[in-house]
Formats: sequence, structure tokens, C-alpha cells
Amino acid sequence: MQNARSRDLKLVLVALGIIEAIVMIALVAKPIYVRAIAPRAKAHASSAQAEADPWTAAETVAPADLAKELRDSDVAKRPIVACVGFKFLYDGGHVPGASFHGPASKDEGLADLKKWAQGLPKSSNVVIYCGCCPMVRCPNLRPAFTALHDEGFARLRVLLLPTNFGTDWAGKGYPVEKSK
Repeated sequence: MQNARSRDLKLVLVALGIIEAIVMIALVAKPIYVRAIAPRAKAHASSAQAEADPWTAAETVAPADLAKELRDSDVAKRPIVACVGFKFLYDGGHVPGASFHGPASKDEGLADLKKWAQGLPKSSNVVIYCGCCPMVRCPNLRPAFTALHDEGFARLRVLLLPTNFGTDWAGKGYPVEKSK
């Protein structure tokens, strides 16, 4: 009986040693992966995304800059802001004064955005945003930007919300308006 316990204890210790070795390898290997492989993957993803974006860097606006523009004492200089995301997010909080047009990834949302845009001069200072998810995966911004750009809007910009509206706008303390 003592031999069986001793043998079982040795097996448990060997198993624990193997598990500990696997954990140590994982801990050592992760930083190597992060330092060597992840930056290349991230750079590739960033360059691929930049190619996929229909806008240029000049056609974007940072949250701090938009918040400042919205406070301009000259109302005529303030941008016209359009939300091309989801209604429940818009209702929960949006950029003050933003009009809602629905998700531009859906035919109804894109049609509403285009109909709204017909009433604006092509020289209008227009900013669109969604903020539903990380910007690189947003299904709404690219079709909305492309549609308005194709309509001839020369002063069209995209609000840069890399993570989402809650994190990059509301979470930074910029003004939020809720639907009534």
C-alpha cells in the first residue's frame, strides 16, 4: 500500500512538473511572440485597413477637435454632424446636435442618409460617425463616407473613434446629448 501511494505521489509530482514547465514556456514564449510577431501582424493589419478606408487622414477629425468646433461662437462655422450607427446607441447618447440616419450598412440607413444629404449644400462641413465598435471593424462608416463623397461633399470628415463612442467620446468627458 505504501508503494502504491509513493508511486501515485511520484506521478502527481511528475504531472505537476510537466504542467509547470508548460506554464513557464507559455510565459516565456508570449513576450517573444509579442515582441517579434505581433508588431508585424499589427502593422500589416494597419496598412491593410488604411488601404480599405475610403477617407484620407485629412478627412478625419479627432474628438477634441470636433468638440472645440462644436463650441465655435460662429454657428455657421460649426460642422453638421450625422450619426450613421444604431438607434439604441444614438438614443443612449450622441454628439450634441447630431442627426440620426440609421446604420449605413443597411439599405434603409444609407437611403435615409442620402435623402438627408440632398437638402445640404455640397460645400457643407459634414462630420459622420458611428462609434458602435472599433473603427477598423465598423460596418457603417465606409458606406456612409463613400455615399456622401460620391454625392460631391468636399468638406466631409469622419470622427475618429478607434474603440467606440463610449470610450473615445463620452468616456473622455466630451458633451453628450440623449434622445428625448
